[in-house]
Amino acid sequence: MTAGDELSAAPSRYLTREERWMSQRLDHFSPTDHRQFNQRYFEFLDYHDDPTGPVFLRICGESSCDGLPNDYLAVIAKKFGAAVVTPEHRYYGKSSPFDSLTTDNLRFLSSKQALFDLAVFRQYYQEITRLVDEQLRLDSHSVKALFGADSLKNDGDFLFLLADAAATTFQYGNPDALCSPLANAKKKGESLVETYAHFVKDYFIKKLGTTVSSYDQEYLKETTPDDSSSRLWWFQVCSEVAYFQVAPKNDSVRSAQLNTRYNLDLCKNVYGEGVYPDVFMTNLYYGGTSIAASKIVFTNGSQDPWRHASKQNSSEDMPSYIIKCSNCGHGTDLRGCPQLPFRIEGDSSNCTSPEAVNTVRKQIVKHIDLWLSQCHEPTRAW
Repeated sequence: MTAGDELSAAPSRYLTREERWMSQRLDHFSPTDHRQFNQRYFEFLDYHDDPTGPVFLRICGESSCDGLPNDYLAVIAKKFGAAVVTPEHRYYGKSSPFDSLTTDNLRFLSSKQALFDLAVFRQYYQEITRLVDEQLRLDSHSVKALFGADSLKNDGDFLFLLADAAATTFQYGNPDALCSPLANAKKKGESLVETYAHFVKDYFIKKLGTTVSSYDQEYLKETTPDDSSSRLWWFQVCSEVAYFQVAPKNDSVRSAQLNTRYNLDLCKNVYGEGVYPDVFMTNLYYGGTSIAASKIVFTNGSQDPWRHASKQNSSEDMPSYIIKCSNCGHGTDLRGCPQLPFRIEGDSSNCTSPEAVNTVRKQIVKHIDLWLSQCHEPTRAW
């Protein structure tokens, strides 16, 4: 090995020096000042264990940030399968909002502003939602056509389709169908929006048989019975249970446009005035969290978002179980893994923990056996 080879084989001082940029708000505390500046950041994904690996946010201090250092954080990231990202401190290096550092211009340089930069950066890292929302504002027809959903005129309906596509992979035990192509695209610097569009068309629409029209409010107005259950399900949502799937304030694959108002407007538009979810009466009728029932087994997959709507506390006559594995989603107890497409006899061999599934299934059989035995009275002797 030559000296040149030894130098090239030596560990680099930086994990990466490839610059990336985001728009950052100049003043986080002003309701009227909406000015932005370009903030530099760096990201390193080589160690990321998709889809469960964490993202480590490295705080680049009060100096120019020229890359992601190959320090002990790299060792920790490798151990935990983490991605590492670091934004440059405002005003330092290439992240200065102004060309002139006058005292007046420096009034936006403070630890409080910098900490809010980190909070905004964390939200910014939810890239798919952000990118689609941006493109939708610029050219809604083109971005809808990219996803094979240009028939959806209402932007909210389109965003609901995109959110459901992502949620379905986790809800039905196949997160790799979404996470793997996105992680690969991220590492290669390819378009995340185009990669997500391929996923929606190839997996959610083609493989799972989802019809785009079922997300169209105009289609939901159709009163002729057909094979779609969309109008029926939405009526129960709008009139009884209010299972509105709205976006939380932070970190969501659901656009912020999918709020309570979108859902209420959908109910009114599709079913007319007077259709409103009477949640109070529904909970009163069924008992809310104090269900008056017996001999029911409640089982939920640990990755099923609907588990929060199920009974949480276990009792002798209404036992409750959580099946814990990374692809245990909606209906794992009966469907196995993944939960979609259908698996014969609920095959659990592809669950990341078949033992967890089978343990709960044995408990189900045990309860059924006990309750059936209680239904049979002893034979009367004559």
